[in-house]
Amino acid sequence: MDKIALIKEMKKRGVYAAAFIATEKIPFDPELRKSCTPKRCQSFGKNWGCPPDVGEINMLIAKAKSYDSALVYETVYQLEDSFDYEGMLEGGVRHKQITNDISELVKNELGGAVLQLSAGGCTVCETCSKLENQPCRFPEKAIHSVSAYGIYVSKLAKLCGLNYNNGENTVTLFGIFFFNENQIK
Repeated sequence: MDKIALIKEMKKRGVYAAAFIATEKIPFDPELRKSCTPKRCQSFGKNWGCPPDVGEINMLIAKAKSYDSALVYETVYQLEDSFDYEGMLEGGVRHKQITNDISELVKNELGGAVLQLSAGGCTVCETCSKLENQPCRFPEKAIHSVSAYGIYVSKLAKLCGLNYNNGENTVTLFGIFFFNENQIK
């Protein structure tokens, strides 16, 4: 499947838009990791895909930069109004469902090693083993938080020709697959 066909298939599964970008163009900023705190994020310290357990910021940035390409995707959810917190949470749940649904498809098409990031913490397991003081059950399937990697998502969206804001009363969430161009099937 070529890149255009892959994006079309992702859209059939609920992705709003997607684009490919060279990793060297992705704006990383270690300072953004400071938004990952217990006061700002319900997944902090409760999920292997999130800080503080996911790893040190500079190590994560280096890991992402070890791949030469990325496939960035977004999902968009309609809200009743700008104060619709339940709708925002529902959007997050739906984004994670779509992320889990497209994961195998995209990884199979990109081939080789793939680093997958998404909004919020990993949802591969219904309950993260972190909460049971156990190691990650599926480290090869784990999905790390975009925020944990210090990616400046609004700038990334613009570079990809995607909308960071898709209009009034919407919530837009992002995910990224890092891969090496020479491994595509």
